Amino acid sequence: MDKEKKVILLAGPTASGKSKLAIKLAECLEGEIINADSMQVYKEISILNSKPNLADTKNIKHHLYSFKSVKDKFSTGHWLDLVITKIEEQWKNNKTPILVGGTGLYFKALTEGLVKIPEISESIRKETRERHKKIGQNSFYNELLKLDPLAENFVLPTDSHRSMRVYEVKKFTNQSLFKLIKETKSNFKESIFRKLFINTPKELLDKNIKNRVEIMFNNGVIDEVKKFLKIKVYRELSSNKIIGIKEIKDYLGGKITLSKAKELITIKTRQYAKRQFTWSRGHMKSWKMIYSSNINDLYKKAINKIS
Repeated sequence: MDKEKKVILLAGPTASGKSKLAIKLAECLEGEIINADSMQVYKEISILNSKPNLADTKNIKHHLYSFKSVKDKFSTGHWLDLVITKIEEQWKNNKTPILVGGTGLYFKALTEGLVKIPEISESIRKETRERHKKIGQNSFYNELLKLDPLAENFVLPTDSHRSMRVYEVKKFTNQSLFKLIKETKSNFKESIFRKLFINTPKELLDKNIKNRVEIMFNNGVIDEVKKFLKIKVYRELSSNKIIGIKEIKDYLGGKITLSKAKELITIKTRQYAKRQFTWSRGHMKSWKMIYSSNINDLYKKAINKIS
């Protein structure tokens, strides 16, 4: 008999132990792991983004890791299309999909759907920005409200970036962005998701992050970044945002010491973890919070929540 169709979603801040817990869950639930981390899709970077290692992936299948080049664009929409296919495949094979990662937007897109907006033409984007620059935010906002009255409930008068985005969508599609958002739905029923967030205390997380940074350097992260820097990667691409690339580049260029590079990477990683917590408070209110410093206890709590 086919098992119940469900998808385990496992989120949490960086260095909270998501990967270890995911493997234990996969062993118990006949599951396979799917990446939900926007930086772990890149094949050229493994140490710097703490990707699962060969020992982790030996017995449990891992999907959507290390398959894109850092030179390529990769969006939430690309990920969503791939992950929907992976979930269907795993169900077909009587497996339980276990999505693991720290990219909140990926989970939101999967559970709530992703607004389908056509690529805005460059001429419309240019026209919008020139208009904004010419008349200023106050007048531009008033024009926006005339063009799209729904914007009044969703865009602050001082938010120039969002004002321009809503304006150009309406101009290009002749539809309100907020109407498109309202009509957006997930490909799956809410009832199939089992949502877990590892709520690690800040003090322990800070310690884990510091230890992780040391391990990265012991495992050869400097050589990994040297190879990355030899690749022609356009400045605006997401792969340039991987924490540690700039700091190690500055160290290699003699701008900072090795200890300073480690310190800056640790600080930036802690700041990133803080943003992940902030996202969870705003967007993951229906998720089950779990925590234990002992992996076996954490596993038991997870199983209890998803059963």
